[in-house]
Amino acid sequence: MNKLAVVFSAAALMAAGGAYAHHGWGSYDATKVVVIDGKVLESAYEFPHGEMVMEREGKKWTVTLAPPSRMQSRGLAREDIAVGKTVKAEGYPSTARENEMRAERVTVSGRVVEMR
Repeated sequence: MNKLAVVFSAAALMAAGGAYAHHGWGSYDATKVVVIDGKVLESAYEFPHGEMVMEREGKKWTVTLAPPSRMQSRGLAREDIAVGKTVKAEGYPSTARENEMRAERVTVSGRVVEMR
């Protein structure tokens, strides 16, 4: 096998592995809206997308956010979702994972930031 074919094969395998590891947006129920308003318990502002952990009705929820580049371009800074900050997340519950939601919008300090 020539070197070019090896490079392309390796690139294809890495891309497929990343796609397999990342869940798609089809696993969220857009007919139901979840709203969580409170303090951020955990926060990650990282690739492939940000996440927060918040509490709703006595349960911890994972709030899946947009990729960092989108959050930055729409005005949601890392500090806005830092642990201890009060935010409101609105979005759709996961059909695959209990107590997980995909945020459509985040309200922080009176600002509404659209994630999609």
